[in-house]
Formats: sequence, C-alpha cells, structure tokens
Amino acid sequence: MKCEICDKIGVAGNNVSHSKRHTKTRFMPNVQKLTLPIKGVRRRVKICTRCLRTMHKTQKVRA
Repeated sequence: MKCEICDKIGVAGNNVSHSKRHTKTRFMPNVQKLTLPIKGVRRRVKICTRCLRTMHKTQKVRA
C-alpha cells in the first residue's frame, strides 16, 4: 500500500537471524483508510500513521 499524502511505499530489506542468515523481507508503512476533510470535502483516503500523527500535532506557542 501507499500513503496518498506523503507517497510513502514499502522498502526491501533483510531479516537477519541470530546465526546471521539473511532472508528477504518487505518493510511496509502502516497505512490506514480514513475519511478526512480535504479542501472542505470529506474524502476516503489511505494515510500512513506518521502523517496522521503530524496532522493532529498542535503548534507550539512561543513566548
């Protein structure tokens, strides 16, 4: 799956066992289906949890 906000996709890598054997694996982003308001219209989007956390982040107040 792919995040529609940041275009994050899976990457290839290796699982490494205790005996140092390497087997191929895919590391995929945690993509969720959500209904979000985008430009005033509610749309169903596939968004990764990193983008979701960033969207809910509050701005820091500087004194």
